[in-house]
Amino acid sequence: MSGVIAFQGVPGAYSDLACRSAYPGWTTLPCPSFEAAMQAVREDRAQLAMLPCENSLAGRVPDIHRLLPDSGLHTVGEHYQRVEHCLLAHKGATIAGLKRAHSHPVALGQVLNLLRDLKLEPVIEADTAGAAKLLAEQHSLEDAAIASSLAAEIYGLDILRRNVEDAAHNTTRFYVMSKTPAAPPVDLPNPVTTFVFRVRNIPAALYKALGGFATNGVNMTKLESYMLDGHFTATQFLCDVDGHPEQPGLRRALEELAFFSRELKVLGTYAAHPYRLGQAAEAD
Repeated sequence: MSGVIAFQGVPGAYSDLACRSAYPGWTTLPCPSFEAAMQAVREDRAQLAMLPCENSLAGRVPDIHRLLPDSGLHTVGEHYQRVEHCLLAHKGATIAGLKRAHSHPVALGQVLNLLRDLKLEPVIEADTAGAAKLLAEQHSLEDAAIASSLAAEIYGLDILRRNVEDAAHNTTRFYVMSKTPAAPPVDLPNPVTTFVFRVRNIPAALYKALGGFATNGVNMTKLESYMLDGHFTATQFLCDVDGHPEQPGLRRALEELAFFSRELKVLGTYAAHPYRLGQAAEAD
């Protein structure tokens, strides 16, 4: 099976690389924003959207949490992509001759050792692949870009150094979104369920709402809160838990959560990515 999968960014972005890694043979569709990537799925210009939700170094990705609940899309999978920064330059450029490194500010913050050792001036750009694209258009032998190996391939740049990031565990997690729910079987191995909820404005509501997960033996792997519409008293929570909603333990936990919540929306159930399982095994 092949299709079209949308992502935010320009060709060669790490989201593009994630699409190609998770769905080899699919056509990737670059979009100017997360909302545009979701809209591509809603309009059937793409079957799936690959949306980053958190990074092991930078934390959660802004806007994704706000957009997901009302997107009309369903979470049908997850993907973990190692971020392997490369030092890119024009053919003929040398490391000794470089003076500036262009990239997204987060990426520049992840290669501080390289910038210090090579005495490179950091130059902020909108994104990593965009920096590579800009470099390809400039033809300067004194400028470099911090981006993916895919960006080097797309824009015809040389890789002077690979894996220049300071931390080897730099990894981004993505939600895979679809117009239709996955509807996996209840016996799906290692299921993960993602949902959002808002608790009632009563004392200890969150404590009571989450108690059902403990008493029913459900492992909660993610709980994040964020404000709605700029109101300090309107808080929504995004959660990932191990399990399928039709399994007795999670079903009872969700029923208890619904009792103490003003709103509960299950975004989807899907198989855990191998990276997640490996991390869990290491933690044990």
